[in-house]
Formats: sequence, structure tokens, C-alpha cells
Amino acid sequence: MPKDFKAYNIADLRELARKRMPKGLFEYVDRGTEDEVSLRNNREVFERLRFRPRTMVNVSKRTLRTEIFGKTYNLPVGIAPTGSAGLMWYEGEIELARAAREAGVPFTLSTSSLTAMERVAADAGGDIWFQLYFWPDRSMSAQLVERAKACDFKVLMVTVDGVSAGNREYNMRNGFTAPFSVTPRNFVDIGMHPRWLLSVMARYMMTTGMPMFENYPAEARAKMTSGPMGRASLRSDTVSWDDLDAMRKIWPHKLVVKGMLDPRDARKAVDHGADGILVSNHGGRNLDGAIAPLEALPEIVDAVGKRATVLMDGGINRGSDVVKAMCLGADAVLLGRATLFGLAVGGKPGAARALDIFRDEISRVLALLGCTNPGDLGPEFLHFADELLRPAASQADPVMIAAK
Repeated sequence: MPKDFKAYNIADLRELARKRMPKGLFEYVDRGTEDEVSLRNNREVFERLRFRPRTMVNVSKRTLRTEIFGKTYNLPVGIAPTGSAGLMWYEGEIELARAAREAGVPFTLSTSSLTAMERVAADAGGDIWFQLYFWPDRSMSAQLVERAKACDFKVLMVTVDGVSAGNREYNMRNGFTAPFSVTPRNFVDIGMHPRWLLSVMARYMMTTGMPMFENYPAEARAKMTSGPMGRASLRSDTVSWDDLDAMRKIWPHKLVVKGMLDPRDARKAVDHGADGILVSNHGGRNLDGAIAPLEALPEIVDAVGKRATVLMDGGINRGSDVVKAMCLGADAVLLGRATLFGLAVGGKPGAARALDIFRDEISRVLALLGCTNPGDLGPEFLHFADELLRPAASQADPVMIAAK
């Protein structure tokens, strides 16, 4: 198959991944929670924004280079933490990290990944961040932080919107569990996808055995009970600001808080030492009916000002989505499902194809907007179909804003 996999957009990669993967695994990645109101809204809010392009601008020397936490990356995107990467492809975390390294963007390793952080750091390299949950036994979280420091991770991303697992009923229907196990319910499903069975699961069974959450401390892995994916992981419903203070004391590098949708929480997180906020509703996979990250973004940007870096994820399928988020104040966006679909199709080359698609689309949109770099984007490049997403500053005439 050619390097582009005959995939010309992320929707093409999604369809190729759907055909290759067992239904239970594909739906675990692709779907949301309960009635999927949030999942649909994450996409629909982008359609309420229209571009207001400028013309007669020389865009021949445009660049996509973007600064995040004082470091310059080749694109205004990074790869979000996705715990299922190791089931998309054999040792998929390493493949994703390698694709990110070659593209010159950051990669975030999930706590729930199937490959140990030490191996990802050693075998993939690049700019690797680490995502962390607060567990009921906080010493387990602290153990992972110490491991991440030893591996020289430079950004710690603390996820705070997972105090209770999302109600993903389709996992129960599909018999998709954690730890993964073959059941009569999914036996036929797996058998109908021999490429995935032989290239992913069979390779694990012949080398390391049934995949495990390799970044969990040994005692946490021992306590894991079989249950629907998204419900079986250890959760803590006692998270407080004291936990963020404690993490700030032991983590010497950049600290990002992931999963905030309220500007009051974002402002307080910065007060407690956060260097960045990742505006996210967990991809529509936790609380159904939660607002979309794009809806929350303008108020959070206004709340934290220049005190913190603001990232966003959720519903990003096109380069135009990235540009719209940056027009509303995001410093960069993180990609989840898009690069997972590429990974499922072709490992590192497939993930690289997904990043190439975003590179081409972002560059094209910038050119057609009359903009030479992501740093120049702002609300003046948007027309708001309704008032919901309009930042306060953009209430003024766009010509006046552009003239400032």
C-alpha cells in the first residue's frame, strides 16, 4: 500500500481503521458515552464558526512553527494521551511517539498505556509528556511521577475529570473488557479480523503475554478486576486542590491540568501552580451533556490570560478545526482519535500520515485566510454564526480589531 494509504483525510483513515479492527475495539476508540450528546456536540460547534479571510497578503513564506512552553515545534498540534494505542498496533505507544518525533511535535504517554514509560523513552525518544491520574492511594501516583522524572519527561499532565468512569454501555454489549480477555461474545468479532489478530494480539501472546497496563505499579495491576473498558481502572473521587499542590511540590518541570471546562477552575489551577490548562471533556467519553471544549475555550483563555499555556482537545478532525481553536485563543491542540486511526491502519507510517494530513490542511487554511503563521491568528479571522462562541473582545467590529 502506498505511503498515503489512499487516505486523503482523517475520515478516510477512520474508515480504514474500522475495517481492520474488531468492532469492540473500534467502538471503544470511536464512540462516546451514554447518548453521545457531548460526542456529537464536540464536532457540531466547529460548524457554527465561519472563516473571514483576508486577501492580497503574501503568504509564500508562511510557517506552521509554534512555541509551547518555550520550545518550538513544527506544527501547532501534539498527540493526546490515549490508553488504547497499544491495542491499535503492537507496541503502538512507541510507534506513535516515533511518528511524533519525526513530525517535530510532542507525544503524551497515557498512564493506561500498554508499554512501560522507560521503553517508550528509550526506544522512541522525542519530546514525550506523561499523563497521570490521581489514584485512591496517592503514593501510587507519586511512584509514577518519580519514574517519569527518572525517564526525563518534561511535562506532566494531570487528568482531573475522571473521578468516575464514563457509562460506555457499548463496551458491555461488545464484551470489551480491561484487562482484555477473549470471551464467547467477542471471539467471533476477533476471528473476523485476522490481520489485527495476527499482527497485534498474537504478537503480544508470543512475546510478553496478555497485554497489561505496564505503567501501573505492581500492586495496582494486581488489584485490577475484569470489567467493561472505562470502568475497570482505579479511580479516586476524593481529588482536591491539595492534591495539585502536592504534585506541584514533587514535579520540577511544566505541569498541565487536563479536563477543565470552567474558567473559575482554570484560574484556580494556575493559582495552585499549573503552567498549562488542557481544555477537554475527555472526548465526550465521561460526562454526557458536558459542553464542548471549543465552547469553553474563550472564557478559559480570558480567565488565565498570559499566566498559562492553553491547550485544547476534542472533535479535531480537520486542519481547519485546529485553526479555529487557535483563533479563539488556544496555543495549540492535541489530537486523540485522529492519530489512533492512523496508527491502527499502518503503525508509525499510518500515524505519520495523519500528521501529514493536518500539516497540509493547516498550511492551506492559513494561506487562504491570508495568514503567515499560527501566532497571528485571532477572532478577527472568524465570523460567528451565533453568540455562543464569541469572545468578549470580538464584539467589536472585526475591521477595528484587525487594525490594532
